[in-house]
Amino acid sequence: MKPKIVISLFAVLTLLLMASYFIVNPSYEKSIKAKYYFEIGEYTEAYSLAQEAFSIDVYNRMAATIMAQSKTSMRYVDYNKQAKKYMKQINEIALHENISESDKAKIRLICEIMIGSYTKLAPSIITDRELVRETADYYHKFEKLLEKVNRR
Repeated sequence: MKPKIVISLFAVLTLLLMASYFIVNPSYEKSIKAKYYFEIGEYTEAYSLAQEAFSIDVYNRMAATIMAQSKTSMRYVDYNKQAKKYMKQINEIALHENISESDKAKIRLICEIMIGSYTKLAPSIITDRELVRETADYYHKFEKLLEKVNRR
């Protein structure tokens, strides 16, 4: 046989063995499922599956990575949920004809909390760009709002 054919067959065989290991190994099977849930934006489910996979095999780097990235993404999702809730409260306050000093203080406090929370977030390369962009948009809205409240 020619050396090129032998090397090609060896490479294909090695890849098949590696693929079968990933499919048969319960830790990597859960990691692959976790990766799927991470990709579709189900970060809680992805974190749970990755944690299970990691508990089966602590050397499973895929599980560890998905676990860490899911946790980061969940922080972004939580920030956005909280931001929506606070924006709704602020919009309700803004509907009043006269905004009292206590309402201004409440808005100021909300803005400071959200700005402080944003600085604690740290995206990674694989964090969903749309999620990071939405979070940054809220952050900038809170910055502008705080600036307006402080001017008055």
